[in-house]
Amino acid sequence: MQIEEELASVKPEKETLLTIGVFDGVHLGHRRLLTYLKNKARRKNWLSGVVTFKSHPRTVLSAENKISWLNDLDIRINLLRDLGINVVVVLSFTPELAQLTAREFVRLLMKHLNMRGLIVGPDFALGRDREGNAEKLRLLGQEMGFSIEVIPSVVLNGQVVSSSAIRQALARGEMKKVEKLFGRPFSLSGQIVSGDRRGRTLGFPTANLDINPGQALPDDGVYVTIAHVGHELMPSVTNIGVRPTFGSGKRLVETYLLDYEGELLGQRLTIDLVDKLRDEKRFDTVEELKSQMDRDVEQARQILSKRMK
Repeated sequence: MQIEEELASVKPEKETLLTIGVFDGVHLGHRRLLTYLKNKARRKNWLSGVVTFKSHPRTVLSAENKISWLNDLDIRINLLRDLGINVVVVLSFTPELAQLTAREFVRLLMKHLNMRGLIVGPDFALGRDREGNAEKLRLLGQEMGFSIEVIPSVVLNGQVVSSSAIRQALARGEMKKVEKLFGRPFSLSGQIVSGDRRGRTLGFPTANLDINPGQALPDDGVYVTIAHVGHELMPSVTNIGVRPTFGSGKRLVETYLLDYEGELLGQRLTIDLVDKLRDEKRFDTVEELKSQMDRDVEQARQILSKRMK
């Protein structure tokens, strides 16, 4: 069984206190649960652990569900480890795993990860047909010898912080709201690849990011961004969209670094999206586009001068 092979490869040195989930975005709600988990595990002299998945369970259970990731797997793992989680276990969510009962899944966690307790959110459930809700897990815990604790959701301005809420705000280009729900700016990362060099002819040479096709993107438009170049943070403006002035084509993410003249081709670039300046639009002439881009850059400088002091 694939899940047994993946679990058996971990071999934690001590007993573990675990949580289980996708943790897409590792947002404020996730971070509160994970911080609680870490601190409680430390008090008990156990290891804190997260069991997560390579694929989103909903996309495996139904081919009609297509869910874009807020963070790719590598970034998710790094964010979890940055929070001080001792053990991060990544499982392949397969139809075989989905058919395990709650009892069977828990037994595997106890056998291979030495699990002594579970910390979960209020809507958590595991096992076939989501049978393993908190009540069911409490009964199993009494019988099998593990604890279960439910941590309430984080609520901001009357809204539960969730990956779904973040995706909805992101789709509307509401970057300030996304940042509040995340607890940090929303970022995009990708290798810089060759483009048609049209931005250079306009006087605004851009870095074209090769974004993972499964990555969630904000609404098309022009954004104020901060680019991570090595260890430096640089003001930038990013266009997301199809460049309608030149005929709609492939959706692109293009970043203009305001004060940079070096060569970035082939390097990996990360940008933090701070705010949306405007929707993408078609201009009648190249001169009108250049004038608007000048205004975009000036507006971005004003916004970032306060942010990057």
